[in-house]
Amino acid sequence: MVLEGNPEVGAPRTSDLQHPGNKGSSPGEEAQPGEEPIKYGELIVLGYNGCLASGDKGRRRSRLALSRRPHANGVKPDVMHHISTPLVSKIGRSTENMIDFVVTDTSPGGGATEGPSAQSTISRYACRILCDRRPPYTACIYAAGFDASSNIFLGERAAKWRTPDGLMDGLTTNGVLVMHPAGGFSEDSAPGVWREISVCGNVYTLRDSRSAQQRGKLVENESNVLQDGSLIDLCGATLLWRTPAGLLRAPTLKQLEAQRQEANAARPQCPVGLSTLAFPSPARGRTAPDKQQPWVYVRCGHVHGYHGWGCRRERGPQERECPLCRLVGPYVPLWLGQEAGLCLDPGPPSHAFAPCGHVCSEKTARYWAQTPLPHGTHAFHAACPFCGAWLTGEHGCVRLIFQGPLD
Repeated sequence: MVLEGNPEVGAPRTSDLQHPGNKGSSPGEEAQPGEEPIKYGELIVLGYNGCLASGDKGRRRSRLALSRRPHANGVKPDVMHHISTPLVSKIGRSTENMIDFVVTDTSPGGGATEGPSAQSTISRYACRILCDRRPPYTACIYAAGFDASSNIFLGERAAKWRTPDGLMDGLTTNGVLVMHPAGGFSEDSAPGVWREISVCGNVYTLRDSRSAQQRGKLVENESNVLQDGSLIDLCGATLLWRTPAGLLRAPTLKQLEAQRQEANAARPQCPVGLSTLAFPSPARGRTAPDKQQPWVYVRCGHVHGYHGWGCRRERGPQERECPLCRLVGPYVPLWLGQEAGLCLDPGPPSHAFAPCGHVCSEKTARYWAQTPLPHGTHAFHAACPFCGAWLTGEHGCVRLIFQGPLD
C-alpha cells in the first residue's frame, strides 16, 4: 500500500469508480464459455432519470451494472512506501484500463457539470467495491486512491494513520460517504446516518468539514457492507446501490409505461381551459413541454394545462397564482420519473417533487424528500433523485390534484 505526499495537481473533470472482483479465485469460480455472468448489483447515479444527457456510452453511464469477472482482480495489503518526490509517481487517470466506470459531477437540476472551468471535487479514483465471488456475493465499499501502477495512493492533504495491526489507513481528500437506509429499500424505509469510509473499509463519523485533516470517530458496530438502498456520495455525485433481489422488487420500465398510459387513458382535463392533458412519452425526452403537457402549482398540487395568466413577476418568473385556490408559488410542467431503480414501490404516480415537477409514487416521493444528501463541505439538502434539484417547500413534494377520474 502506498501513501504518497502528493499535492493535488488540478482537479480533473471526472472521477473514477473502480470495481475489482475479489481477492483471488478458487477452482470452479471462473465463468464458463457462454455462461451468463453473475450480477452482483447495480449503481444508479442520482440526477439523470435513466440516461445521461449525452447518452450512456462506454464507461460513462447513469446506471452501472457490476458483474463477476472471469478472473478476480482485487487488491490486498503490501509494502508501504513513503515517497519524498511524489511527482515522480505517475498519477492515474480515467484512461487507465483498471477503471471500470467514470462518474461525472452532477449539477443540481440534472445533467453533468460541463465547460473548461468546471473542476470536479471527486477524487481521481473515488472508491472501489469488492464483491465476494461466492454466494451471497457480499459487496463492500472502500475509499480509493490509486496511481497508474495500481498502488493505493493518497495525497499530501489526505488524512492518514497507522492501524493497530500495522497497516496504513486513510481518507481521500473529500471523502467517500455512505448511508444505509433503515428497513432496507422498501415501502417501510427511513433514511439512516451518513458515515465516512476509509481506504481499509473502516467506518467513521463525519469530519467537521468534508476535507478536514482530523478524521471522525471510529464506529465499531457498523460495517462497509453495501445494502439494498445504500447511498454512496463522492462529493459531486451520489449513487444508489441496488441488489439483484432489490431490483426484482422494483417497478419495471414496462410497469412505469403502463402507469403512464393508464393515467392518459383517464383523460384528465385542465379545470380552467378544459383541454385534455397527457404525460409525454419517455422516448420524446425532457424537451420543451407540448400543448398537452400537465402543469402543476407546486404549493397546492392543482394540475392544469399551460396558461399565461396569474403571473406574479414581483415574486419571480415562475411564480403564479392558482386560479382554484389562490395560492401563489412555482408553476412547472410535470415529468414522470423514468429511473425505476429509484422507486421504492410500484405505486401510482400521485406525487410531484417541488419545485422540479418530477412525478412518482407517494412513498417514493416522501422517502427522498426526507433524505438529506451531502452538498459542499458540510451542508445537506434533500433533492429530487431524478434530476438532482434541491427540494423546497414544507414537505419537498406535493400530492397531485387532477380534474377528473385520477383524483
